[in-house]
Amino acid sequence: MKLGRLNHVGVATPSIENSLALYARMFGAEPHGPAFDLPAQGVRVCFVDAPNSQIELIEPLGDDSPIVKFLEKNPLGGQHHVCFEVSDIHAAKSEFEAKGARVLGEPRIGAHGTLVFFVHPKDMGGVLTEIMESPPQAHA
Repeated sequence: MKLGRLNHVGVATPSIENSLALYARMFGAEPHGPAFDLPAQGVRVCFVDAPNSQIELIEPLGDDSPIVKFLEKNPLGGQHHVCFEVSDIHAAKSEFEAKGARVLGEPRIGAHGTLVFFVHPKDMGGVLTEIMESPPQAHA
């Protein structure tokens, strides 16, 4: 397995609305589309396009959201994870596990509508890493 395309950098935020205003003011950036809820993952999401990738703004959906503890430690928000693409999510999961990495859960549908999983930051040099199956349009 080779390192795939950087799809996005996940940024946890207490307010997507405030973060969008910041990106608009500082970079002239606009959202890729409207924010939307991912109840299965406990987050609200909005993407901001960059020329070669995206920023994924993630806001908690309730007190049991997996990013609540992150925001307790980082009240202003901050970089939460990086996401790389792979062509075969199941092969990538098997390969990470064979190398001793802790995969956090089974592949599940992510914000781009493709399967994703996360690799524990202790096995990735301190960086929570999302692995995502490349969207079909990436192969077109």
